[in-house]
Amino acid sequence: MPTTRAAARTAAVATAAAVLLTAAGCGGGGGNDEDRPKDLAAQQLEWQPCPAPSEAEGGGPKPSPLPGGTIWECSFLDTPLDWDEPDGETIELALIRARARDRANRIGSLVFNFGGPGGSGVATLPAAAKDYGALHTRYDLVSFDPRGVGRSVPVECLDDREMDTYVAQDSTPDDASEEERFVEGIQSFTDSCEENSGSELPHVATVDAARDMDLIRQVLGDDKLHYFGISYGTELGGVYAHLFPQRVGRAVFDAVVDPSENYEQGSLGQAEGFQLALTNFLKDCVNRGDDCRLPGSTVEEMQDWIIGFLNGLDKKPIAGIGERKLTQSQALNGIAQTLYSRQYWELLEQGLDEAEGGNGALLLAFSDALTGRSDTGTYSNIQAAGMAIGCADSKERYTLEQTKAKLPAFRKASPVFGDFLGWGLLSCTDWPVPGMWSHPDVSAPGSAPIVLIGNTGDPATPYEGAKAMKEALGKGVGVQITYRGQGHGAYGNSACVNRAVDGYLLNGRVPKDGTVCR
Repeated sequence: MPTTRAAARTAAVATAAAVLLTAAGCGGGGGNDEDRPKDLAAQQLEWQPCPAPSEAEGGGPKPSPLPGGTIWECSFLDTPLDWDEPDGETIELALIRARARDRANRIGSLVFNFGGPGGSGVATLPAAAKDYGALHTRYDLVSFDPRGVGRSVPVECLDDREMDTYVAQDSTPDDASEEERFVEGIQSFTDSCEENSGSELPHVATVDAARDMDLIRQVLGDDKLHYFGISYGTELGGVYAHLFPQRVGRAVFDAVVDPSENYEQGSLGQAEGFQLALTNFLKDCVNRGDDCRLPGSTVEEMQDWIIGFLNGLDKKPIAGIGERKLTQSQALNGIAQTLYSRQYWELLEQGLDEAEGGNGALLLAFSDALTGRSDTGTYSNIQAAGMAIGCADSKERYTLEQTKAKLPAFRKASPVFGDFLGWGLLSCTDWPVPGMWSHPDVSAPGSAPIVLIGNTGDPATPYEGAKAMKEALGKGVGVQITYRGQGHGAYGNSACVNRAVDGYLLNGRVPKDGTVCR
């Protein structure tokens, strides 16, 4: 499953390091090609066969050729460390591409960002490429590790052993001593990031990544940026459209972030979204009657059992994988991970059933997937990068007292995920870099149409985000499609959505605003 901003944030929340679905916002006006140093725009990329992903990218084997034999090529692009000093020090961004199959009718490059923030595009695009076979006919499929991510000068914080302890710790403190340990855990994470990556932290905001994308566009030789953004990638795309409205080509935003929300509002929206997804899962279980393995015969009874199970883990973790136990925080991680796709519902039921019997291995495996832990015990840098990007974007800084005062609203939004997400408001409190905004300015007058897809059952980027993005982009820019389904994102899950998106990206046919797909 592609990494998403919500996935990174949910993992971080469970480990006292949430980078919640904050609407980021960019100050300043539009940009133009004169903003970039001419020599960097003219650089020639050296494309080579791709190596295996690095540990920071998540590890694993090197990408296999696509059907038909197209190989994956990788390169590095030089970009300014500080866009306010474009002729100063440079850093390298890792890129990946698969060249279009139909070279005679090639449109250009289609640049992907799969979300996070903190997700590696270099590692994710080959894993997700089967969903984009139609687009690969006429586009070079391209993605990149944004600055601070993967192989693009990755932000480094805790080591692997420290991360194991951090992920397992109690993220929903119940008394003063637990609150103290929780705050100490956040501070330890923050201090390690500053110690290991302090010089990079001021330069990893979304606006920096948006300027990088325009340099990528130029170096790839495209007059316009053709773009496919998912989850946090829609926020990045919105910021790009605001900065460079005349450079927007054919663009699609799937699983749309609400750009009107601040840190707290985004967190509450996510609590409501995950609660909705869990309720839909439980309704399905109830409707299957005796085939459902969860205790209880109603949604309320099953949810009460889940709450009781989680409260029990808070007091006494159960067996997990090897010597590792399943804690309450990791169980919440695992449940959240399985709500990203309806295809995981059966495994969620299995994981909860096995955990009731004392075996937490399956839920722990899903928690590992969400937090970026490999089978060998190494971590990708998704949590470190996600924290750094989110805190560089959002200027909200909450005290312990303010956070505790807001917990009742979170519990009302979700009796299961409320505390889990509410305590995450403390994540950026002592971050060494001030945030830029409360929410993003994504207004993009003069932009080409941008297709926005909202999923009514999306747990991580609730459906209302697509409408808010449409309003924020401005009149005549956003074209909204509604997908009545479950899970995070819609493309690849609906033939109707695929037809609309492919028709626009491949043939320039703008879908009818208000289209509804199932």
